[in-house]
Amino acid sequence: MPEPAAPNRAATAAKIAANPAAYKVCEGCDSIVGSGTSLCPNCHGYRFDPASERVVLQARILGSREQTSVTADDLN
Repeated sequence: MPEPAAPNRAATAAKIAANPAAYKVCEGCDSIVGSGTSLCPNCHGYRFDPASERVVLQARILGSREQTSVTADDLN
């Protein structure tokens, strides 16, 4: 059984779900990025789904599990 997500991850997901218009979901890697982003910082994709329903769904998914992706902080 997977470990529960860290509290800060769940809090971030709740913040995103409360204001989905400020975010969009990368169609390449399913990361959530700011609405002004034109290139995903994780996969360098450029196709996004800005639908509020999709952002809220993805925030709930990501907020309920451990991080599995590599971030820029992990590479330093």
